[in-house]
Amino acid sequence: MERAQDGGGDMRTGFPIARAGQRIGLLGGSFDPPHGGHLHLSRQALRGFGLDRVWWLVSPGNPLKTEGPAPLARRMAAARAVARDPRITVTDAEARLGTRVTAETLEALTRRYPGVRFTWLMGADNLAGIHRWERWPSIFALVPVGVIARPGDPLWARTARAARLMRDGRLRSNQSHLLGAAIPPAWCYLRGPQVNLSSTAIRARGEWQR
Repeated sequence: MERAQDGGGDMRTGFPIARAGQRIGLLGGSFDPPHGGHLHLSRQALRGFGLDRVWWLVSPGNPLKTEGPAPLARRMAAARAVARDPRITVTDAEARLGTRVTAETLEALTRRYPGVRFTWLMGADNLAGIHRWERWPSIFALVPVGVIARPGDPLWARTARAARLMRDGRLRSNQSHLLGAAIPPAWCYLRGPQVNLSSTAIRARGEWQR
């Protein structure tokens, strides 16, 4: 069976292709809808954390939210339209793996892709609340974590519970380029130009209907 070029998908399984040694950032979320802020964050991560590629993990649903997102196929198509960078791959790997929470997804991906250096990516607003995620310490134990500033980030986002408990693994901002090859637990907070877009605001304006 034909296989796509590196960075594309394996036509037999639907999973992206990656080779051992690649540094790949994982940006998870509902992407309901995807927008230019996701693209901006991904490009910052590629440059700032020394990554080769970023995968957008479009989730089947968020267990912390009571209302379901738009259908997965629609969100995938919209994400591919937004991800205008050959270094970004949009994937429904989480649905294919059948995992429920981020820690399970990371465990499954590290088993499936031995030798690939994954980094979990998130905005600083998620760092502030990650201690409410199921098995959240496992995330830091499995892969490096790249945290990117979001518009209006309060100081407490960087001094929240997870940041305090993981302070020994924090890289300084001038070491951010080392994160993609770092041994976990390791994390870094990256500041830079910001784009003030959010899926919640887009839905509130009626620009995306579920």
